[in-house]
Amino acid sequence: MYGHKEDSELSEVEFAMSTYGDDQSWVARALCASVEPDVLFVQGASQRQVRMRCYECEVRLECLADALQSEANYGVWGGLTERERRAILRHYPHAENWLEWLRSSDEPLAHELRSPHVPKVLSYVRPQMAGRMTP
Repeated sequence: MYGHKEDSELSEVEFAMSTYGDDQSWVARALCASVEPDVLFVQGASQRQVRMRCYECEVRLECLADALQSEANYGVWGGLTERERRAILRHYPHAENWLEWLRSSDEPLAHELRSPHVPKVLSYVRPQMAGRMTP
């Protein structure tokens, strides 16, 4: 499905899903698989509702890894907003395999991202907030 369009013709969802390796079997298991993409690409307070659904999803880490790998610019992916994903990408510019990092890294942020609650990403990646981190 994704290989038939030029990259410039792909939607943000299609592009991100087409760039993270060959195994996209997780996509069909995502809670949002049958949701209209416009629902996922919201701003402001509406993002909270979308995020909460992500934390009920069995493939949240795969989705987040896909978004980080493809540097998805818009929408909520794996429970994180574009602002949070950009902060992670800036903080870990040399990461190569995001799924492996998310699943097995001993970094405090990786532990936070694996937890079943909305993470406090910015407190882990912003130096001025590091003193305010809670265990």
